[in-house]
Amino acid sequence: MKKNLFQFIVLLSLFSCGQEKVDLLVYNAKIYTVNDLFQNAEAFAVKNGKFVAIGSNDEIFNKYSALDTINAQEKTIVPGLIDAHCHFYRMGLQQQKVSLEGTKSYNDVIKRIDSFQKVKNTNFITGRGWDQNDWPVKEFPTKDKLDSLFPSTPVAVRRVDGHALLVNQAAIDLAGITKDTPVSGGEIITKNGQMTGVLIDAAMDFIKIPEPSKQEAIQGLLDAQKICFSYGLTTVDDAGLDRNTIELIDELQQKNQLKMRIYAMVSGDKQAQIDYYINKGIYKTDRLNVRSFKVYGDGALGSRGAAMRKPYSDRENHFGALIYPAERYREIARQIAASEFQMNTHAIGDSANTWMLKTYNEVLKNEENRRWRIEHAQIISSKDFRSFNNIMPSVQPTHATSDMYWAEERIGKERMKGAYAFRNLLNRYGKIALGTDFPVEKVNPFLTFYAATFRKDLEGFPEDGFQMNNALYRDQTLKGMTIWAAYSNFEEEEKGSIEVGKFADFVILNLDIMTISGDKIPNTKVVATYLNGEKVY
Repeated sequence: MKKNLFQFIVLLSLFSCGQEKVDLLVYNAKIYTVNDLFQNAEAFAVKNGKFVAIGSNDEIFNKYSALDTINAQEKTIVPGLIDAHCHFYRMGLQQQKVSLEGTKSYNDVIKRIDSFQKVKNTNFITGRGWDQNDWPVKEFPTKDKLDSLFPSTPVAVRRVDGHALLVNQAAIDLAGITKDTPVSGGEIITKNGQMTGVLIDAAMDFIKIPEPSKQEAIQGLLDAQKICFSYGLTTVDDAGLDRNTIELIDELQQKNQLKMRIYAMVSGDKQAQIDYYINKGIYKTDRLNVRSFKVYGDGALGSRGAAMRKPYSDRENHFGALIYPAERYREIARQIAASEFQMNTHAIGDSANTWMLKTYNEVLKNEENRRWRIEHAQIISSKDFRSFNNIMPSVQPTHATSDMYWAEERIGKERMKGAYAFRNLLNRYGKIALGTDFPVEKVNPFLTFYAATFRKDLEGFPEDGFQMNNALYRDQTLKGMTIWAAYSNFEEEEKGSIEVGKFADFVILNLDIMTISGDKIPNTKVVATYLNGEKVY
């Protein structure tokens, strides 16, 4: 009966006089608008790629008509999802390389590389995804097996977090380095006086992995877009891109070959690149936003590269390290502060966070609404939380549930009190941007939602959740994946909620993530993804 009634309403609207013609009507839905009042709605109208009305079924059909209508059949609709910190381009390129995600041992890694090379037969084997913390022996691997299998073909495969690189002797010889090569901001791992093949952070720069061709780069971007649309992502914040890649993205978007909206953080690793974009100024289109620099403060916790105030609990007299000399961060920050750009700094360890927060507040001089971001904000000293009053936290909830098995062993019980402290960070700043850091973690944003709210792994461990005093509520989590993420990009006036005048980016879900039991959240699937009112998945 209800279905027939809506069909009648649709037919009536098509032949009614005096109604405003629009491009699309969506009705019979459970819509979370994520507006200021976090209101629900049943229907909306779209014209010229933007929402023109939101309300009840009757309100929309009484005023608007369209040839294209969608009966959502009472399914859940949320704004287009935003990943506030990821590596979109890198993930796309990874589709053309050996994937080591989910490997359960070093032998697994070797088998995958060997199988990949038998098919691809490349001149330089690259890939990503291994994590020694997932293996029975939680130690860094050594290159011996790679040397035996590939004596003349260079191999360079990144750890899952991107902060450690496993290479074979052929790659080492090509780079011309030894165990005695000096490194600032990184480490060449040795064992019994010999190189193991593991390079940490800045030491990875010695290995010159061949750059992808333009066609490979294009294919990588298109592959990443396809994957992201399938998960309901309509905007991605790519954390660290060079000028060539940003210009390629713009070229493809202008040709409408690449539709994904991208907030591109310019990689701050080269002074010439910082100078170029500051002189050029903010560059903004409907799909591309270039207004920030991504700077690396330290390494990762999993590879013990995160900069800590006191030694690691599981490695005597080891503190990790800042990537650059401390004064270099001041120089970069002063230059960016004199422009309109944001500075978004990767900071994992408590020492890195302390230094970057101090540097930010020093150069900004309490200037409000600059929205400078700390990316990860993973381990915070108790006294440093107050420094987030004017600095926006950008965090990745699945890092907490990936690291929870071994993090306390790394840093000890006391420092864990300020680790993965999402609610504390939210309470300080008033907003929090949520992402995944894919391909470090999985692309799936519903795993982000689950990790933020229930803080468990997919097996339901721990039963009571991990450090639940810092879990987020569901409405906070959805905001962090939509309107707050948009805010972190200075884009809250155009996206992040289903409101009149904003881009018609929305996602239809098979489950209501706001009401279903927690264990069902990871099973949420995207029924359809729309960008500018156009179905893209």
